[in-house]
Amino acid sequence: MRPTAAFAGVPPNIEQRVRALGPVLDMAEIRALYEPLLASQPRGGVNVHTDIAYGPDSRHRLDIYRPSKASTKALPVIVLFPGGGFVRGDKAERSNAGLLFAHAGYLTVIANYRLAPANLWPAGAEDVSRALQWTQTHAQEHSGDAQRVWLIGESAGAAHVAAATLLRRFHPASGLHIAGAILISGVYNPELEQKARRQFQIATPDPRNDAYFGKSAGALKAMSVVNQIDAPPLPLLITYAELDPLQMQVQAGELFARLVVGHGFTPDLHIVRGHNHLSQVFSFNTGDESLSAPVLKFLASH
Repeated sequence: MRPTAAFAGVPPNIEQRVRALGPVLDMAEIRALYEPLLASQPRGGVNVHTDIAYGPDSRHRLDIYRPSKASTKALPVIVLFPGGGFVRGDKAERSNAGLLFAHAGYLTVIANYRLAPANLWPAGAEDVSRALQWTQTHAQEHSGDAQRVWLIGESAGAAHVAAATLLRRFHPASGLHIAGAILISGVYNPELEQKARRQFQIATPDPRNDAYFGKSAGALKAMSVVNQIDAPPLPLLITYAELDPLQMQVQAGELFARLVVGHGFTPDLHIVRGHNHLSQVFSFNTGDESLSAPVLKFLASH
């Protein structure tokens, strides 16, 4: 599915409220705004298989969304990792994304991963690699093309996907072998976030980053993706919301600049207008194409 040049943006009543909230992460408010649209979202034409184990931990579970209509060709595959500030989040909360991408013709896998504080860095990157290997091994069983797998992460999930793709140490022994990746409003430099908490107005202690990365200033440098990139270039889209917290916007720009100037990448960069950190992902499959249209356009162009 190739979206048209003009796509449906944020419904005016929702955009007005999102702009009034600004960069505040108010999950209850954003969920309530999108609840009526999500309740009536298109659900037909998709087969869903839930809670499939891809590893030994109770969080190593994934859901699969497959178009019901038979295809003569193997389907391209998306593996999506949801957000949750490193300490929460569940694949079921992104069923709207699973439905949307399946409707667009993708075999879509949405995977949980281990959470902090019980699991520290680099557990998330390790789980992305594990889920990727499971998907590449089993894609054909679900009509998917193991040679056309895309990784998508949002928020904490984007941090994990960035580490798993841009740092060779997390690549499977056989190689990464993916079509590309999409990073939506992630954390790529926890060292910067710790050193600039005043400027970014980040709480101290930080209940999210501290829980996953820890508090050691010396260790954070080695956990910051922007400082450790050593993977060869691959197709990559980096996005952030117009009303994202400031640190998300800065880190998206920093990652983009480092990749272009120092590592030979030519990533795409997109600002999701009219949305904040949370509202952008609630918009999937609601008719609001602010995020889904540029994502689908990027996928279709590679």
